[in-house]
Amino acid sequence: MEFGLDTFGDVTAGPDGRLNSHAQVIREVIEQAVLADRLGIDAFGAGEHHRPDFAISAPEVVLAAIAGRTTRILLGSAVTVLSSDDPIRVFERFATVDAASNGRAEVTLGRGSFTESFPLFGFDLAQYEALFEEKLDLFAELLKQEPVTWQGKLRPPLANQRVFPLLEQPPLKTWIGVGGSPESVVRAARYDLPLMLAIIGGDPGRFMPFIDLYKRAYAQLGRPVKPIGLHSHGYVADTDTQAREELWPHHKTMRDRIGAERGWPPVTRSHFDQEADGGSLYVGAPETVARRIAATAKALGIARFDMKYSSGTLPHDKLMRSIELYGTKVMPLVREMLA
Repeated sequence: MEFGLDTFGDVTAGPDGRLNSHAQVIREVIEQAVLADRLGIDAFGAGEHHRPDFAISAPEVVLAAIAGRTTRILLGSAVTVLSSDDPIRVFERFATVDAASNGRAEVTLGRGSFTESFPLFGFDLAQYEALFEEKLDLFAELLKQEPVTWQGKLRPPLANQRVFPLLEQPPLKTWIGVGGSPESVVRAARYDLPLMLAIIGGDPGRFMPFIDLYKRAYAQLGRPVKPIGLHSHGYVADTDTQAREELWPHHKTMRDRIGAERGWPPVTRSHFDQEADGGSLYVGAPETVARRIAATAKALGIARFDMKYSSGTLPHDKLMRSIELYGTKVMPLVREMLA
């Protein structure tokens, strides 16, 4: 099983408790990725957002900077909001990261649970589904690395069009990010792309029907199933108590801020502890987090676990320690438990 780390470039607090600048956060993210590479972690993902509490709006640029300072770690998005972007430009940018990183780029395409990019780039939210469907169809054609002749309804057609730079070792690894839509699961299978499940709350086992649906869709198509990955929040510290106490205030601030925008009630400590005990929050000492990941991996049969390690204003030094424990202790323990 592969192990990854994801971040949205959550705006962290400095030593004085004041929020860091977006520029400082991006520099911190690069250092975090360099550490992950040094520790042998398999993948690093930077997620796209267009709001003040997350610093990363151009993941590919951050990944290219990381590529210049790392040697082996896979570099991807978590996620790229394809619906409000141009699939040709997305492909070109990630093909460029692939060249800069000597073949280590991957991309996760999704519709996005945050919708700020739609009005920002002039897209109609009423076309939320249609935009993703059509743009994914074009992106799938680009993955073939052949001249593209294509026609849709929402953009001009293409006739025998080449797209550059060419990949040295095609295809570009492309995941489909899914947060709970059966249609998206079937779509991933139809385009023969691996599935990345974003499970950010509740019992991970409730996503088993989506995995079964993905496998059934492949069986009907007569093709071998592609890998299934999982993205969930987590934080590792030296003890269970330390991990929960360090994470809780930052988690609550972030969760309540986003929840207020979506009509959710404020998160309670009991709900936080419930998620940490058996939900989709992998927080605790290395042994605790490893047991939780191993149990989920066995139950769902995943090939990749990506931990979203940043959480609101949680400071850089705490994130670095969490990454260190994830790479040096959690990963070996999980592999031992799954052996």
